[in-house]
Amino acid sequence: MPLRTRLLVALMRRERRAISALAPEEIETVRHWVAAARAPYTWVTGPLYSDVEVGETSFAARDGASVPVRVYRPGLPGASASVPRPSHLPCVVFFHGGGWVLGQPRAYDPLCTYLAHEAGVVVVSVDYRLAPEHRAPQAVLDAVDAVRWVTEEADRLGVVADGLGVAGDSAGGNLAAVASRVLRDEGGARVGHQALLYPGTDATMSSESVREHAHAPVLTRADMEAFLAHYRGDGPDALALTDPLLSPLHALDLSGLPPALVQTADLDPLRDEGLAYAARLREAGVPVQVTNYPGAPHGFASFPGATRVGRASRRELAEWVARHAGSGVVD
Repeated sequence: MPLRTRLLVALMRRERRAISALAPEEIETVRHWVAAARAPYTWVTGPLYSDVEVGETSFAARDGASVPVRVYRPGLPGASASVPRPSHLPCVVFFHGGGWVLGQPRAYDPLCTYLAHEAGVVVVSVDYRLAPEHRAPQAVLDAVDAVRWVTEEADRLGVVADGLGVAGDSAGGNLAAVASRVLRDEGGARVGHQALLYPGTDATMSSESVREHAHAPVLTRADMEAFLAHYRGDGPDALALTDPLLSPLHALDLSGLPPALVQTADLDPLRDEGLAYAARLREAGVPVQVTNYPGAPHGFASFPGATRVGRASRRELAEWVARHAGSGVVD
């Protein structure tokens, strides 16, 4: 890792307790932490783009629960009364990371405002229900319901209903991948493209990178086991490790899925399962763009200023989304 990444990792280790060390009552407190939207924090996380309008709403999930969402709508350079902005823009539904246990949309404001600003798309970030209060597959059901809701409410949201994008990092990448397959099979929305940032795709944790980076910075094997235990539970209804709702790598049929961008981090225990999922998509005839970022640990999309590859990875993401959304990249 470059020096600036090592420094950030050292600070994170000093200030953050591992998920395996958190008592259940402490998890809720950790979820609320968000980096301040000012320097020096934004030197690490990236800035918030002031031309992006940020709003909040919610939708009713299939069980009647209200699921909050955070909506990012880009401004258009040079827009004025004489040059009105389009009423409907392409849309990406985003799922945050955090092992299905931690995380919240506000923590992803830098990444989501960047994506809205650069790709010219509306980003809908979903505050799906988290474990251990809500076990698998609740997060998947919320993710699927969110994409269907955006499709149904496209006019009210001012987005193009057909060919929505889905995206997410880590556990959010897992949800984006699983939701794409469920919607392919069950309908209710047409996903046009997916962007999976260092996704978790194989809950068996059997890949070589899990062994190689068992004690990696940011995410360790012990962390992975703790997150998975919270998410799956241990009751008779717990999903099998190879259930496709938990491990998309083990789905029997990946054909007909939308084109995918897969980004992986070279110093990440999830690296090989992300690469394996990309390979399986390609074997199934799905167009895939895959990039493994050297010198980067897990989670690097959230701290691009502390890596050498952060700017390149965000640019790749924005270009991928813009190209497949047909919106063009806003410089």
